[in-house]
Amino acid sequence: MAATGAERAPAGFRAHLEALAQAQKPSLNTAAYSRLVNRPAGRVVAAAAHTLGASPNQVTALSATLSAAGLAVLALVEPRWWSGVLVAGLLAAGYVLDSSDGQLARLRGGGSRSGEWLDHTIDCFKTASLHLAVLVSWYRFGPVTDGWLLVPLGFEVVAVVTYFGLILMPTLRPAPLTDPPGSPVAVHENPLRKWALLPMDYGAQCWMFVLLGFGVVFSWVYALVFVCNAAALAIALRKWWRELRVLDGSVEVSS
Repeated sequence: MAATGAERAPAGFRAHLEALAQAQKPSLNTAAYSRLVNRPAGRVVAAAAHTLGASPNQVTALSATLSAAGLAVLALVEPRWWSGVLVAGLLAAGYVLDSSDGQLARLRGGGSRSGEWLDHTIDCFKTASLHLAVLVSWYRFGPVTDGWLLVPLGFEVVAVVTYFGLILMPTLRPAPLTDPPGSPVAVHENPLRKWALLPMDYGAQCWMFVLLGFGVVFSWVYALVFVCNAAALAIALRKWWRELRVLDGSVEVSS
């Protein structure tokens, strides 16, 4: 007896999921949430999207829609316990789909320049809008004093500069040398590193908004996450500058 469409779909889904499990990006230097939650969830969504025939750009558009909805609720709805849960859920779901579009592109045989441009452009809008939405919410609804409005303004600067650096640095580094096939590459990572990076992980930041309706508690958690991100940016800027100065020296010596 021929299998029905409902019976074939799960088999296709499982095959796609297994293929994605063998084609993951390196997890080194990624925070625990992205590594253990977001990427695996995105893998499931990507496999399902491929089974349904969706394109990466369609997944990107849905990710943008969910993120925009979360930002709109954050900026326009007076903070309550339920609105915080809604904001966190929408932003986190958008982030899962943000991971899915690239995995779906790999599953389909590779992405496109236009798709990569669309993905990064939406990420840039999201990065530039999140803390402005917090600023609008605090300005409209409180419960903080005017001085606290400097916190989301500072977080906005830190987030945008961090995003710019992460996008720019790979273009300034020389192309990595490929290792001979089958040669092992030993990379050692402190097991605590992925947990230390949690405050800088966008996915983990999404879930701090469940505290949005709890006034001062959210304000202090948000401020603490801002301080962590500002410190991480300062460390990254120093590291990037030193790395580029070494590369400049290498170029001068070789020339």
